[in-house]
Amino acid sequence: MKYNIRGQRMEVTDALRDYVEKKLGRLERYFEATPQSDVQVTLAVTKGQHAIEVTIPLPGVLLRAEEKREDMYASVDFVVDKLERQIRKHKTKVNRKFRHTTTARLFKEEATGTNGVTTLVHDDEDELELVRTKRFAMKPMDVEEAILQMNMVGHNFYVFSNSDTKEVNVVYRRSDGKYGLIETAE
Repeated sequence: MKYNIRGQRMEVTDALRDYVEKKLGRLERYFEATPQSDVQVTLAVTKGQHAIEVTIPLPGVLLRAEEKREDMYASVDFVVDKLERQIRKHKTKVNRKFRHTTTARLFKEEATGTNGVTTLVHDDEDELELVRTKRFAMKPMDVEEAILQMNMVGHNFYVFSNSDTKEVNVVYRRSDGKYGLIETAE
């Protein structure tokens, strides 16, 4: 993997660059062949918080994680842990659905049982379990009304039928306290 490490409102020292490359290099053990993608790493310091954002484009999946901590080295450690969990989750999902496709072969097998059946290693938090399904009628509304509805029910997101575009949209509360809108693309 090739690393594109840049700093926002800070200078990236050689020691920090080496640390980031070493830690992200740990992710290569999950792949049969080292991906030839460019890993985008952005380091920033804002209001005393050291943030790192990592984007790894892979065939069929985009891995992305960000972390904010009081120390940049701690941020790097935590973001690598997040990326490892994402890779294990994706690997488990892919291997469940497509046992013998090329996408499943993107990741190395972590362990093989005595009977030749692949055993996936995962934590309890990596289990993909659907515990509830909801159905509801979507009343057409504008974005502002959807935000008000979301706040009334106390959720971090709200699915609605946009009265302006006649499409299904999602409004969500961002980590900075502002709101975002997700629209479908054709």
